[in-house]
Amino acid sequence: MIKINQPLTIKDITFKNRIGMSPMCQYSSIDGFANDWHYIHYGSRAVGGAGLIMVEASAVTPEGRITPNDLGIWSDLHIPEFQRITQYIHLQGAVAGIQIAHAGRKASHNNPANGGNQLSETNRGWQTVAPSPLPFTEDEIAPNKLDKKGIKIIRGQFKAAAGRAMKAGFKVVEIHAAHGYLIHEFLSPLSNQRKDKYGGSFENRIRFLLEVIEAVKSVWPKNYPLFVRLSATDWVEGGWNLEETVKLSEILYKQGVDLVDCSSGGNISTAKIPVAPGYQVPLSEAVRKTGIRTAAVGLITSIEQISEILENEKADMVFLGRELLRNPYFPLNSTLNTESEIKWPIQYKRAK
Repeated sequence: MIKINQPLTIKDITFKNRIGMSPMCQYSSIDGFANDWHYIHYGSRAVGGAGLIMVEASAVTPEGRITPNDLGIWSDLHIPEFQRITQYIHLQGAVAGIQIAHAGRKASHNNPANGGNQLSETNRGWQTVAPSPLPFTEDEIAPNKLDKKGIKIIRGQFKAAAGRAMKAGFKVVEIHAAHGYLIHEFLSPLSNQRKDKYGGSFENRIRFLLEVIEAVKSVWPKNYPLFVRLSATDWVEGGWNLEETVKLSEILYKQGVDLVDCSSGGNISTAKIPVAPGYQVPLSEAVRKTGIRTAAVGLITSIEQISEILENEKADMVFLGRELLRNPYFPLNSTLNTESEIKWPIQYKRAK
């Protein structure tokens, strides 16, 4: 288990260990603002020993939220509450990261706890946008097709969001290009049926993501890591697939992206996903062979799984999701009395 507690340095940022917290929506915000829930939620996982705390998808525009209760980073007014969170995370020796996002056609939905149904413009919702006017499910309102002006505006919103993330004290920014949200919608031929330079060929479908990356890089500190989260496959014939993900990752590596956060699915509502413990790890392993660093995610729930992934170089980091919701102190407890024990806060040492 040596690698679990082995530091990882990317540019000028060192992660004290190889365990990160995946970005997971909390649906607990009003008008995009972080609050006490987020402060305690993220702070407790930093105390719990994770080396990276990735704040949930934060919308670059109000219309880019999945639900009305998503976090946002479209306004300078959002910065102070984020600063409070990043300062505490860093005091615990963890690194604070943030995922910036636009939900595209999957925006304007109710919270999952309230059914997750699409919200209409007359019921707290708004008109969605996408590469093509194709709804996520047949019974939903079709999104408006983005024109080139709209694409340029959203590209600028990602740039502005990255600038705010830097001012808020984050040391990692992750561009969300997975799970069927806007950038993923451009990547997949099943959701992108455009005939212009943003659709059709592989080179055209990846164009928007590459433009967003360049926009973000223009304001993001060169000495801070830049991550991209990808759905490595749509799990549907004719959709975005692992071969294209590997090809894209080779380009991202050359473009200066530091790590690909390897997830899958989310773009096609009828996809049959072979969910099982560690089912997405082979995706991370394949992408890592391009030379770019990767993070493995997906039903990873034990320290033995994490160790096997890292020791066999299937990923450079492992991001935990639901396991850290169940147990904020999983990194501390799982490595207790092992050769790679994660350092406990002095306030908690008498509990060891």
